Amino acid sequence: MLATALSPCITTAKIEESRDFYIQYFGAKVTFDCGWYVNLQLGSASSTLQFMAPQAGQPLCNPAGLTYNFCVSDVDAEYNSLISLGLKAIMPLEDHPWGDRGFAVQDPNGIMLYIYSDREPNAEFKQYCKA
Repeated sequence: MLATALSPCITTAKIEESRDFYIQYFGAKVTFDCGWYVNLQLGSASSTLQFMAPQAGQPLCNPAGLTYNFCVSDVDAEYNSLISLGLKAIMPLEDHPWGDRGFAVQDPNGIMLYIYSDREPNAEFKQYCKA
């Protein structure tokens, strides 16, 4: 398979809260909203996220262990922006030896959002880089 895009769709009863969260804190643009299904664009056209109200027999989102990674050019600026808007970091902003600097917040569904910028990995982790 050669996918042209990959986009998660979260089944949740918190459609409005989720839509508003990503618009307010991540600058998302609504590209479709029929009330029970919302499509958001985050940055490029291939970066999308959907929220859908549960349909008959469909379970709600279980966010345990789910993390979305957002690579940004300036993680310090993103951190300062999100914290100044009132979000609380659930993981502090710090450098990591595997090659990034990042922090994490949570969305209304309990999904962890890891925001980071790439850094040079230290010698211990450099051996694992394949690129």
